[in-house]
Amino acid sequence: MNSLERYTATLRGEPVVFLPRVPILMQFAAEYIGSNYAAFASDYQVLVEANIRCREAFGFDQVSVISDPYRETQGFGGKIRYETNHPPVCEGIVVPEIHDLSALPEDPDPYHCERMLDRLLAVREYQKRVGGECSILGWVEGPAAEAADLHGVENFLLDMMMEPEACAALMARCTKTAIRFAKAQLAEGADTIGVGDAICSQLPPTLYRELVWPYEKQLFEAIRAAGGLVKLHICGDITHLLPHIAELPVDILDLDHKVDPATARKTIGNAFAIAGRIDPVRDVLHGTPQTIRQAVLEGYAKIGNPHLVMAGCEIPPGTPSENLKALCEPVAFQ
Repeated sequence: MNSLERYTATLRGEPVVFLPRVPILMQFAAEYIGSNYAAFASDYQVLVEANIRCREAFGFDQVSVISDPYRETQGFGGKIRYETNHPPVCEGIVVPEIHDLSALPEDPDPYHCERMLDRLLAVREYQKRVGGECSILGWVEGPAAEAADLHGVENFLLDMMMEPEACAALMARCTKTAIRFAKAQLAEGADTIGVGDAICSQLPPTLYRELVWPYEKQLFEAIRAAGGLVKLHICGDITHLLPHIAELPVDILDLDHKVDPATARKTIGNAFAIAGRIDPVRDVLHGTPQTIRQAVLEGYAKIGNPHLVMAGCEIPPGTPSENLKALCEPVAFQ
């Protein structure tokens, strides 16, 4: 059973010899091959090479195209500045007035937008080099996350309460583009689409359910209809959102270390896999191989099957190689 077979079997609820390992690597991967964040985020060849070489070194089961949240933002007209040792920065607010979406292209074509095309080329290269061997994770921004990228986080949070209908109109535009971008990545060879909607952890349950949930559902259904698996990633404590997330068509839910794993499994049941929960800083960056192995086993005991091993978010730069190796050590399926 190779990495892709182990990954897909796990998501089908079938027994495997050991659990899939799916760490999120960005700056760590860039620096591992002697590069930097700016090159990793702007050049698909660097991103692909970094992920593949890390997979060869650490033995995990999935490569990804994750780099930063501003792929679609650039397609919507945002100006992106690259930083050597920092994620890219969007210069200025693309949608300063929530009622005026006239500056946004109606339906950006991923193949004609520089940064979305770069991600598509990354998926295409992965398919050539590791297709059929391991999972290839595509990525789009969730409706609320992309709307916040375009309108500004503070502006969006305030307008969610003051101008909900206008925020819904912006999220509808973002969802339309996310669906087109996700389908393009699936066509190039991705098997799973990750959806990052981190800002949702800051929303009360009612606001999330009424305004964001319907657009996430629309996006996830479209990904599944196109033949892809759905991975939902919301950083922070989402305990208050779990009852609503449990009703979404999701295949994998990433858990931050702030969420109690037993509570998460009890709330969502066994309908989809839970990935993560290991603290990226305390457990991985500052831990030891022994404490990391213990954290993985303890998390698995509380989460149960189906489960994928990863930290709650990105592996921090500066993480000792032996620590990432410990995180990626095979854990027997129970």
